[in-house]
Amino acid sequence: MRRRWLLIAVMLTLLPIAPVSAQADTYTIFAAASLKNALDAAVAAYEKQTGDTVRVSYAASSALARQIEAGAPADIFISADLKWMDELQGKNLIQANTRRNLLGNELVLVAPAKSGTKIDLKPGVHLLPYLKNGPLAMADPTAVPAGIYGKAALTKLGVWNSVEAKVARAEDVRAALRLVARREAPLGIVYRTDANAEPQVEVAGIFPPGSYPPVTYPAALVTHAKGRAHALLDFLESPTARPYFEQQGFKVLF
Repeated sequence: MRRRWLLIAVMLTLLPIAPVSAQADTYTIFAAASLKNALDAAVAAYEKQTGDTVRVSYAASSALARQIEAGAPADIFISADLKWMDELQGKNLIQANTRRNLLGNELVLVAPAKSGTKIDLKPGVHLLPYLKNGPLAMADPTAVPAGIYGKAALTKLGVWNSVEAKVARAEDVRAALRLVARREAPLGIVYRTDANAEPQVEVAGIFPPGSYPPVTYPAALVTHAKGRAHALLDFLESPTARPYFEQQGFKVLF
């Protein structure tokens, strides 16, 4: 009997030992609201590939930046403009050496689907007849990137002063999009990718290049990012993630 147990013990020592899998991690991304559809798809692919869990908080870039300033536990920040990333970098709240420009976008004017509204957005264009008694939906032009771009475009076209009183200031670009989709606003200013994501709106006009600053989405690790968050950020800039952004109409900058 003793010899049998000794033989079993020897055989067990010769069996290969399976490696212990790395423990899955959980990360949090703070991302501009306009990224939702594309980023959700990219994150799902990353989770499937790695087993990690990724939580994404979507809102206006301005609101997210302020939350990070207040100590919110984000690992990655993706802004819809350079301004809010610059602010966090100036306060040493991001890892500057990880900062990169991921995506670009363009600004469009949308109307409810099947409205047939078409507007040539040229200098001096008259928008009030198209608004009738309704508002112009756009993100808050004092702080939210989509609203800032929108105000810049309308100012360049010489029509901001005529429509300012009609502006419905939404908390972010997706909120402005919903107002048009629900027919609560006859017109709205959003990104091309937002228009692509919402079947209840149609593009009524395209703001000409040069009428607003280039729409750029910078991304970076937050100063106290956890574990392998850099691998997640690298994934978002990889050939694997690229199609998810292109399918929604983003201009890929990597």
